[in-house]
Amino acid sequence: IILIQTKQISPGNLASFIVALGMLYEPLKSVGAQFKSIVDSMLAIDRVWEQLESIPTIKSHENAQTINSISSTIEFRDVSFGYLTNQLVLKRINLKVQVGQTVAIVGASGGGKTTFASLLCRFYDVTHGGIYIDNIDIRNIDLASLRSHISMVFQDNFLFGGSIRDNIVLDKENVTEAQLKKVVKEACLTEFIDSLEDGIDTKIGERGVLLSGGQRQRIGIARAFMKNAPIVILDEATSSLDNKSESVVQRAIENLTINRTVFIIAHRLSTIKHADRILVFDKGSIVEDGAHDALMNKPNGIYAGLYHQDPVIVNFA
Repeated sequence: IILIQTKQISPGNLASFIVALGMLYEPLKSVGAQFKSIVDSMLAIDRVWEQLESIPTIKSHENAQTINSISSTIEFRDVSFGYLTNQLVLKRINLKVQVGQTVAIVGASGGGKTTFASLLCRFYDVTHGGIYIDNIDIRNIDLASLRSHISMVFQDNFLFGGSIRDNIVLDKENVTEAQLKKVVKEACLTEFIDSLEDGIDTKIGERGVLLSGGQRQRIGIARAFMKNAPIVILDEATSSLDNKSESVVQRAIENLTINRTVFIIAHRLSTIKHADRILVFDKGSIVEDGAHDALMNKPNGIYAGLYHQDPVIVNFA
């Protein structure tokens, strides 16, 4: 006001200054917000580099051997495991699975089902006992060689923001169109892919956001077909699907289990009824082991009791 009165500036200059000041406020405010985001990003980058530079506790031992096939058995010998000292998740597991068998694993949440599968992949080392493939302790098998013989299909498979082709093939080189077409057919994806304008080269969005749950699962199964590993682990692969999607995914799973050793962690009876063996886990131990009919005829059996609760869907959660 004083500057206007002394005629150092005009009223128009003052009005222009106030408008410019108002226009400057939002950018200045956003600088502060962006600065916080940059700091958060730098901290996240530090954590990523920390993980990348860390030395894995699970690694191949010196002179570890490679395996070319799995010919006879997978065996858990007196296996115990705990994530924390003196707090076991699995207790004295003894199990021998013949190559080619389909083994279903059921039980209450927290009973050790997923931990059981993780130990077979050697994501962790057992606390006590040992896991043997063809009588070779998996700790003496080269880690890359071991995992190349195992495929996993999860409840929520991670998909990348590329095409369907990219997500099936991943890092596998020299894949022919004939191989890819065969994998797509076995995973029950042919009809879906044929309905797309760009076919198998259709972009699916980050994490497969443009696909349904059943379509994402079948892409995960197609990956397992492409890997062609002799051991397959299905970790609740159909538990989050509706009945229509489940029936299609189940057909793909049935194709996947042919001539393979399969471990199925499942809640739904439709995925386990025809397994060669059903293992019932309770508090880290195997409390029942047998085929569906044998377990149904067991007096006061846990599996039979859960089956009678709902003969279509058994929910152990």
